[in-house]
Amino acid sequence: MHYVSTRGLPGDPTASFTDILLEGLAPDGGLYLPEHYPSISPATLAGWRTLLERDGYAALAHAVLGLFIDDIPSEDLREICERAYNDRVFSDPAIVPVTALSDGLYLAHLSNGPTAAFKDMAMQLLGQLFEYELGRRGAELNILGATSGDTGSAAEYAMRGRTGVRVFMLTPAGRMTPFQQAQMFSIDDPAIVNVAVDGVFDDCQDLVKAVNADLEFKARYAIGAVNSINWARLVAQVVYYIAAWLRVTTADDQAVSFCVPSGNFGNICAGHVARMMGLPIDALVLASNENNVLDEFFRTGVYRVRSGAETHETSSPSMDISKASNFERFIFDLLGRDGARVRALFDEQLTATGQFDLSGSPEFAAVRERYGFVSDSSTHADRVATIRATWQRDGVLIDPHTADGVKVAREFVRPGVPMIVTETALPVKFADTIIEAIGHEPDRPSAFVGLEDLPRHVIDLPRDITLLKALIVGTVDTPA
Repeated sequence: MHYVSTRGLPGDPTASFTDILLEGLAPDGGLYLPEHYPSISPATLAGWRTLLERDGYAALAHAVLGLFIDDIPSEDLREICERAYNDRVFSDPAIVPVTALSDGLYLAHLSNGPTAAFKDMAMQLLGQLFEYELGRRGAELNILGATSGDTGSAAEYAMRGRTGVRVFMLTPAGRMTPFQQAQMFSIDDPAIVNVAVDGVFDDCQDLVKAVNADLEFKARYAIGAVNSINWARLVAQVVYYIAAWLRVTTADDQAVSFCVPSGNFGNICAGHVARMMGLPIDALVLASNENNVLDEFFRTGVYRVRSGAETHETSSPSMDISKASNFERFIFDLLGRDGARVRALFDEQLTATGQFDLSGSPEFAAVRERYGFVSDSSTHADRVATIRATWQRDGVLIDPHTADGVKVAREFVRPGVPMIVTETALPVKFADTIIEAIGHEPDRPSAFVGLEDLPRHVIDLPRDITLLKALIVGTVDTPA
């Protein structure tokens, strides 16, 4: 399996999985996708159903990832999956259990990892892959990432202690919950560098992209990515769509729908990949919060980036994003994998005008029928009401992002089609909103007791690419 850039042209060179694993963004500024999506049949799904029941999640991950990775020996990949997905890392041996809610909804529990967020599902695998491949090459990697809440802590917990890996993680100053900040800033490790940027998440993401765009600096200091611009992150998430589907269905051609709280489009993009592979998904329901850039596109065909001043600070902060990095991957597929058109939209038109309009295109007219996408958004009042109702009706406590998903999912339930909501995090990460909804704090796992009282390790930085590069240079002992 080889990979192409979303901004590539016919005849451009392709890349192997392990090359793009360490590279992150493509040199032309695009994102990597496989040359083609592998196809799965009902017979394949029947075999995977037996595999999941008999051997567990790690075995399923090995089977699915093996379709995309052919430059790591199969036995090595199996061991990588077993190290990433086991009951020493995840609190539930099922890794991704699924429970039924009322009114035809199911909840796919993705927050049983060490940082209590769905980002652990991909980050634990990514940490293992990085250490394996860097060891094979005798190389080092300096990871540069941006987080609006949970990516940062999941990355740092997955990467700390890994041989040959440093992490520089940018956060929007003051925009995360106290718990989220404490999870990251309490880590006392010279290889983990937390940076609070004076701005919003999109400013952090822009800095990461700017560093990656300096190809000489990127190569000299071995800059890598853990954000979902890294294909390995996204393909790891494909596995849990398949696992959740297997756990809800009884027939190998039975359709389900997924509702996914989405800000950066990475999670739901993995659902898109699973659907393109042939997983029987009826609808991919995108749930936004007040920062409804993606919802606006799927309703109108207009993708309009908001300024920092227009980006709302909400009670589902991990979705406070107006520039969805992974959206380019979907547009690449939507436009028939025409890299020149994608480059014109993202590298030229979006940069110049802050938006592009596909509303009159024949491709947009097929968004629901061909690709399954529908969407809606949610407000703070919706989140509080949904948390309260789900607690009272089902005895299940959900976090605000998952509440966005549950609220929107109920609008698109179809008779006979199970609707699976992808859970995003444990409620303990968002105590203020939980207290508002149900009148008391959520239970706190013992591993997180006293977290906010630990010393903080964080560097404040303006939105300045020169200062960020200077920080990287000053931290890295020997350039790669």
